[in-house]
Amino acid sequence: MTLTQESAARETTLPSGTYLRYYEAGSATAPPVVLLHGSGPGATGWSNFSGNIGVIADAGFRVIAPDMPGWGDSDAVATQDMDHDKDLVALLDVLGIEKAALVGNSMGAHTAIRFATLHPERITHLVTMGASLGRGATSLFGAGDGPSEGLKVLVRAYRDPSPENMKALVEIMTYDKARFATPELTRARSEAASARPDHLKNYVEGLPLGAPIPIRVDRDKIPGIQAPALLIHGKDDRVLHFEITLWLLANIPDSRAVLLNHCGHWAMIEHAEEFNRLVVDFLSHH
Repeated sequence: MTLTQESAARETTLPSGTYLRYYEAGSATAPPVVLLHGSGPGATGWSNFSGNIGVIADAGFRVIAPDMPGWGDSDAVATQDMDHDKDLVALLDVLGIEKAALVGNSMGAHTAIRFATLHPERITHLVTMGASLGRGATSLFGAGDGPSEGLKVLVRAYRDPSPENMKALVEIMTYDKARFATPELTRARSEAASARPDHLKNYVEGLPLGAPIPIRVDRDKIPGIQAPALLIHGKDDRVLHFEITLWLLANIPDSRAVLLNHCGHWAMIEHAEEFNRLVVDFLSHH
């Protein structure tokens, strides 16, 4: 499928009045898959998943990748008012989707995990990559000393989304920085972030309140997740350690994990071909 950002772009308004941009491909009657982006400055449904949307749609799925409120072209929202679980329920309702597979990166993985604990009747599959379990959970088995190396770089880029800080961000998000931290990508991310100073301001002001995840999943409910789960993590992730995925593997009954060598925090970008193959196979056969 030849897919461009312009051809895939859609928009809607949630019952709350929140304007939401999303990207869509595939037949409206196909099994729905929702791709949930991470929290970095300049992150959108398109920037995180442009290499995945068309491929997964071509495999027979209806693919939806929203800009969650507080990111991209969707409405700004203050941290204290943010609840992506409610936003996701509202989006599914607006689109007439009873249940969907959820595929989330980082913050998006946290949203998917929490959704699976709160709305088991509305999720068919759970796929995470570089999963987050909320603030203070960058490594679950080690002592830790606050934000990870990658999260410190991410916050610095929110405070000043210059091309230099975006270059540092892309470098720490990926294993192969020579390939991915290109001047074109870092400039594009810088411009995208700078275009929404309201998003940047809300994130920085919300840090004391737990931004970007003010409401954390209840970990005691995770063993009750019944949806089949595919847990993907880069072995070289410097943002959120793969120990989180090992913990999820031990606690989600119907789960399997894939640990990717030479892979940072963006498995869906760095290893797009393998990621797409893993996700399509999992959604098709489990």
